[in-house]
Amino acid sequence: MSRRAIFLCLCLFWLILSAPAARSQQANLDELIDREMPSLLSTYKALHAAPELSRHEEKTSAFVANQLRSLGYTVTEHIGKYPGHPQFVGYGVIGELKNGDGPTVYIRTELDALPIEEQTGLPYASKVRVKDDAGREVGVMHACGHDIHITSFLGTAKMLVELKDQWRGTLVMLGQPAEEGGNGALAMLNDGLYTRFPRPDYVVALHDSPALEAGKVGYTPGYAMASSTSVEVVMRGVGGHGSAPQMAKDPIVEAAQFILAIQTIVSREDSPFDPAVVTVGSIHGGTRGNIIPDEVHLQLTIRTYKEEVRQHILAALDRMAKGIAAADGIPASRAPTVTASDDAYPASYNDPQLTLRLAQVSRQALGKENVEEQEPIMASEDFGRFGLENRQIPVCQFSLGAVDPAKLAESRRTGVPLPGLHSSLWAPVPEPTLRTGVKSMTSAILDLMKK
Repeated sequence: MSRRAIFLCLCLFWLILSAPAARSQQANLDELIDREMPSLLSTYKALHAAPELSRHEEKTSAFVANQLRSLGYTVTEHIGKYPGHPQFVGYGVIGELKNGDGPTVYIRTELDALPIEEQTGLPYASKVRVKDDAGREVGVMHACGHDIHITSFLGTAKMLVELKDQWRGTLVMLGQPAEEGGNGALAMLNDGLYTRFPRPDYVVALHDSPALEAGKVGYTPGYAMASSTSVEVVMRGVGGHGSAPQMAKDPIVEAAQFILAIQTIVSREDSPFDPAVVTVGSIHGGTRGNIIPDEVHLQLTIRTYKEEVRQHILAALDRMAKGIAAADGIPASRAPTVTASDDAYPASYNDPQLTLRLAQVSRQALGKENVEEQEPIMASEDFGRFGLENRQIPVCQFSLGAVDPAKLAESRRTGVPLPGLHSSLWAPVPEPTLRTGVKSMTSAILDLMKK
């Protein structure tokens, strides 16, 4: 018999022997999750009813820290530094559990909520109202599902304590503040995340999805979410009376020309093989119809996967703004300004090898019919920062289905969309979503840290 034949026989023999063990492990995990579900549902509803805005997650952070501490994790609180903003406290949480020699794996959840007034009508709906950082009174809601993430995170933390005999290494539970536009991942890295705590071999996260049925998970190898850059453009002119435009230089006309001109950046300057979005979301100028103002302010968002595409779009915005102003005879002293934010989110890139490995684990845990490969999206978040520049650390964020299967089927049949993330009506189906979140994440970590 050849060496190859012997090797194949040994592999088949191992699969035959390991299959009952794998089934036994999943049955044991199912039993543990069944036992924990009432507590998980209670935790979820409590978190949903008490959301906190980015950089203000004081109670949520303390709750997560106390839960991890009660499970036996070594907990460190108040992690995060925001350069230039000394008024903000870092509410990051780290829980470490060492269990012999092996890989170091981080599981990440977000802690913050959004300034949205909830309209779901649920008995546990948020009624929280607070002042935001600009002093405006706003409603607060977990409209992006971070309450689902936190609860799944805590459920996974407990499962892995219960199943310590099945894994080896250092498990790090990471509670991140300020994901929603607050750059919380960067704040934690700025505070020495990978020097104060073990450097990870892998970082894993999940995110609830309005495009998947509860009970399913989705994976996107490679680029999964776009980078995000906020840009402020000020078109400057020379104000005057609305009855005498010839005596002024009208920045509103400049702004209109600019908005139309930049539509050609993606359609005519960017390769169709490089996805990109340029959106003007805000335009403000003037006070009355008979006054030509001095300035018009525009706010834009740019979404790309590749850094070189992002840089090209920024340069094109500057070129077009100044070109339009020059063509309209605006004095050089009144040239437009184009300012990109310094807190841009990088594109999220799921390490392909890690992602495909975890997808296979989920097929074994949930059934292959409950695991789908998904297309990349142009939404953004800061999870990718945990992989560091040049993808030094393999990371993977997978999608967690959160929608009633019957409602999603009806939506697909009729074409009538269901509420999505960042909607005041977003309401995941709690029980199957949490069950799948805990089971898929626990299975993933058991595989990455198996003995």
